[in-house]
Amino acid sequence: MNTASPLKATAADPATLDPEELMSREEIETLQLVRLQETVRYAYERVPLYTKKFDDAGVHPDDLKELADLAKFPYTTKEDLRQSYPFGMFAVPMEQVARIHASSGTTGRPTVVGYTKGDLDRWGTLVARSLRASGVKSSYKVHNAYGYGLFTGGLGAHFGAEKLGCTVIPMSGGQTERQIQMIQDFEPDTILCTPTYLLTIADAMAKAGIDPRSTSLKNAVLGAEPWTEEMRHELEVLLDLDACDIYGLSEVMGPGVAGECVETKDGAHIWEDHFRPEIIDPFDDTRVLQDGEHGELVFTSLTKEALPIIRYRTHDLTRLLPGTARPGMRRMGRITGRNDDMIILRGVNLFPSQIEEIALRIPALSPHFQLEITRPDRMDELTVKIERRTEASSEECIGAAAELRSQIKIHIGSSCTVNVVEPGSLARSSGKLRRIYDLRKKAEAQA
Repeated sequence: MNTASPLKATAADPATLDPEELMSREEIETLQLVRLQETVRYAYERVPLYTKKFDDAGVHPDDLKELADLAKFPYTTKEDLRQSYPFGMFAVPMEQVARIHASSGTTGRPTVVGYTKGDLDRWGTLVARSLRASGVKSSYKVHNAYGYGLFTGGLGAHFGAEKLGCTVIPMSGGQTERQIQMIQDFEPDTILCTPTYLLTIADAMAKAGIDPRSTSLKNAVLGAEPWTEEMRHELEVLLDLDACDIYGLSEVMGPGVAGECVETKDGAHIWEDHFRPEIIDPFDDTRVLQDGEHGELVFTSLTKEALPIIRYRTHDLTRLLPGTARPGMRRMGRITGRNDDMIILRGVNLFPSQIEEIALRIPALSPHFQLEITRPDRMDELTVKIERRTEASSEECIGAAAELRSQIKIHIGSSCTVNVVEPGSLARSSGKLRRIYDLRKKAEAQA
């Protein structure tokens, strides 16, 4: 049984850190400029898309003389990767590509990414660094519930944990009852998955009569979807473990672009020896914002060989903050949502994470909710379906629904309907959870 209380982890021993983690901000930026100049020239000379993009924008690698000059160069978008499908963005011949990953392609052509052996080695090192920062020790057994296959999460986390020296249990996603059996039988120290899937596992344990706090799990490293501090608290109390964030995306590398330090739990530190982040105004992409300002996160790779990426627009909305546990590396604030996940309801911008943050402050309400958007007449309407907690009475649920409606109106500025439903009645996550159900398109299609 894990008897350690969350939030009591100690700082990492400097002797265990990579030398780059100990660099000052000035040393990091000096390294970034050298690597950035090399990467921009490498991409220009080897990737036809970048040759054309740079020429069309009237910029040349020689124009990059200081870090601020990166703003002169054009962005890369998911559409660029789709138009280059499958291998048009690769900077090396295929015989040097050791592995290929791809997105699901559910919204169009998949985005395809490739890795040389050197890329895989660096990727494993950065995932290992992220896991170590989150409190994972080389002696730990790691239960990996990220999906394996073309998705980068499963294999990326797997090889990083192995590189750290851990014993890896490659469970993959889904099969929740079997997940629970393996956790009980194999007694892992760490679990890797999405936050909503860990919540699904904990709820399934409780339903089966197993106390989620009774397992061997000491920590969880969670990523692949936005989550709030309220969700962290929920999971840490529910399972008696430390929960930390890991960030990545396949176009930039995969998991391990940034990792949260267990001793501070104040946002993921970006591994800036390998990636140069920017925050831009999502409504005016000519503006690069200052640290501390909220906007869209943009990444440039500094060490990738097979698929160098220049100013990739992630659509993730966050801000850059000074480093704490790793002072030379800046941190990401919590991701509040994505440009393409934003609901615009009667002129008000709304993200699922905002609903989560408010709901988890109301004792009668659980973290399980869905957002339905309809247009019964000429105006869009939002319905929040949210499960009550098992112990909540009918009277408490009536009050909780009114409180959630009121808080959404006060803090977000949008009116909505709140339906408090029975525990277990909403869909559960088996990996990435779908929160938004836009029924307007369905109604239009049937009209």
